[in-house]
Amino acid sequence: MIELLTANTPNGKKISIMLEEINFEYKVTKININKDEQFAPEFKKISPFSKTPVIIDHKNNQSLFESGAILIYLAEKSGKFYDKNERTLINQWLMGQIGYVGPMLGQHHQFHYYNPGKSDFGEQRYFKISERIYKELDERLAKSKYLAGEKYTIADIATFPWIARHEWHDIGLTKFSSLAKWYQNISNRKAVKKGYDLLNKGEEIPKV
Repeated sequence: MIELLTANTPNGKKISIMLEEINFEYKVTKININKDEQFAPEFKKISPFSKTPVIIDHKNNQSLFESGAILIYLAEKSGKFYDKNERTLINQWLMGQIGYVGPMLGQHHQFHYYNPGKSDFGEQRYFKISERIYKELDERLAKSKYLAGEKYTIADIATFPWIARHEWHDIGLTKFSSLAKWYQNISNRKAVKKGYDLLNKGEEIPKV
């Protein structure tokens, strides 16, 4: 049994989608980040940076923090979505999401969606960066069915939930045809639909 401790965020959805894709038994324990539950001493013991998500693999009593590390662990454990012959390429796109796509879109959320009007500089800076991310992903996907080649991998699973907030971004996903096609293709996967509804409340994937 895998226990997923998380808030309902893109990083949390990465893991629930992965768990659905590999068909592992799991349960979700909600961490209410609006009430600072991530800073509780017991949670900090398994998440040194007080971040979600975290998993506990109760079969071997092992906990993991950081979404990228969790995806790799689950991929290796299941033998899925992390082809040994393609790992160098997969890792590059996975790390690109973790170090660039997620953090920059996250800042765009803060300035553009949550706190509009508080910083013109912040809004303009992260809008431009986010728009560039869309363009860069679109350019890649014009040449490749998925981010790391012709196969669906943990790099796609990591990136998808961030693009699923495209309505927050106000960039216009439909302007990027290859990215939109990739997004729609992944949106149609049964496991993605189920995993996206992280808290089992009927949450649907935003349409293109």
